[in-house]
Amino acid sequence: MLAIIGALIGWFTNIIAIKLIFRPIEPIVIPILNLKVQGLIPKRREEIAKSIGEVIEEELISIEEIIDKVIEKENLSDIVFVIKRKINEVLKDRLPAIIPTTFKNIIYSYVDDLVDKEGEKILKDLAEKMVHKATTKVRLSNLVEEKINSFELERIEKIVLSVAKKELKHIEVLGGILGFLIGTIQGILVILF
Repeated sequence: MLAIIGALIGWFTNIIAIKLIFRPIEPIVIPILNLKVQGLIPKRREEIAKSIGEVIEEELISIEEIIDKVIEKENLSDIVFVIKRKINEVLKDRLPAIIPTTFKNIIYSYVDDLVDKEGEKILKDLAEKMVHKATTKVRLSNLVEEKINSFELERIEKIVLSVAKKELKHIEVLGGILGFLIGTIQGILVILF
């Protein structure tokens, strides 16, 4: 009988412990004890968001890596192509009609060659400046922290529970198993002594 009671207590306390990670969202004051009870995540939300942001920025990904990925070699040639097309469109619209077509074609060809030769270099230089500016002005950790803090606590709870549902269920069951073992040991000790 003690084993069953121990299993129920272990299982039930682990269920409560898991619920207390998120609940209560707003602090509840227990008057007699003058004790404030609030879920771990609601209580330490800002600290947790800050820590997650810092870990992501320091250990997982940086602004530099994001920008580098955006302007990889393949992307540079695509960007150069788009720039050439846009410049040619502007030239066609802005060059006066009195300029002979032969000269216009020479201008188009010269601009195409110039963009082909210098375009990627200019884009790389621009990208380096963007990386420098982005790293001085934008902190990925702050963006992540702000995003997490903007989530409603119920949404954070849903996300965590959906990701860790299986593991949390294992913790509940493990509480029951440990409670059963402790109850069995208690039963044996009661019988022996």
